[in-house]
Amino acid sequence: MFERTEIAIVNRSFWPANQVIGEALLRFAESASAKKSVTVITQSSDNLHSLLDNNQRGNGVLFKVCKSLTTSSSSIVIRALEAIYFMLWVAACLIMMRPKKVYVATDPPILVPFIVYIYSRISGSKYYYHLQDIHPEAANIVVPLYGPLYKLLKFIDNITISNASAVITLSDDMSSYLKKRSSSDVATYLVDNPSFEVNSSNYEKSKKRGIVFCGNAGRLQRIPLLISSIRSYLDNGGKAEFTFIGSGIFTQDLELLAKSYPQVSCMGYLPAPEAASVVKQFPWAMLPIDDEVTHYAFPSKSSSYVLSGCQILAICGRETSVSKWIIDNNLGITVNPDEKELVKAFFLLESQLDISLECSEELKNKLSIDYFVDRIINIVCSG
Repeated sequence: MFERTEIAIVNRSFWPANQVIGEALLRFAESASAKKSVTVITQSSDNLHSLLDNNQRGNGVLFKVCKSLTTSSSSIVIRALEAIYFMLWVAACLIMMRPKKVYVATDPPILVPFIVYIYSRISGSKYYYHLQDIHPEAANIVVPLYGPLYKLLKFIDNITISNASAVITLSDDMSSYLKKRSSSDVATYLVDNPSFEVNSSNYEKSKKRGIVFCGNAGRLQRIPLLISSIRSYLDNGGKAEFTFIGSGIFTQDLELLAKSYPQVSCMGYLPAPEAASVVKQFPWAMLPIDDEVTHYAFPSKSSSYVLSGCQILAICGRETSVSKWIIDNNLGITVNPDEKELVKAFFLLESQLDISLECSEELKNKLSIDYFVDRIINIVCSG
């Protein structure tokens, strides 16, 4: 029988594929392994062991890696089968390594954390559940789930939440919702998602007179509203330029907008370091988000915008957690998701396209990978 490991970290997407959270979890594993035995349970399309050796990373950490068999073009059925495959892999690794503590995140959501709960009940181990988004609610906004299945998934997740040693999430709204939904008083910690580390030198020298969007061009990001508002703004003599980074279901619509207006460019998906180098050239960044989803998630690009020196134009209701975070930290402005109001905001920003964000060093520190790692280590290792 294998010697019992002290900490297991369970997350499906890891370094180097996930360049921010994956990097943060790798540093968590490396730091924790200085005093405790640590096992990472993950999945990779590459030979992760070779990549770690070549980059001299992960020393002292045991990696249990199963092969990823799907791509972004794989069918839903194949992806579902692979999710089951990973779930069985996690169960087998937990039984084999018998960790005393388990850190598990919502990647993938619900079922893998539930496997960790079952393991903890059998073994008497502790587990720490990091909800970086709340499922199935977040998924249900995009693709409505079958009613009984939706209720079953929430029931399963409530069991996992209620029995965790601690829950980690992103915002007060998410924390309040989780406690209300699970009817539990589980200890809850708020930890901001970190940003890719941005070289903050020469912000003002490199600023362009434009507005950038970086992220998923999906249903929750109000892309149709952005497109119609930008068209109206430019048709009425607007002078600001717009740059879109990222991909999603509205990529073709954004490419068509870019073909129609020389002031618009659509760069598609870029790796995190390249995206960060582009974003930091702009004084303003757009952060559109569906109001309902702010109860279940927090936009991941918000941190990178701040560390890139961008002021934020949030496009959402003023009572959302996103709007409150921006106003409380003096990071920009919020505009209601209305075309007329958004066009007015674009004209307002024309006179502010040479002003960089000046946020506190305390906030910059809170959004760094090092701070994220320190917080997770304090929660898991001292709990």
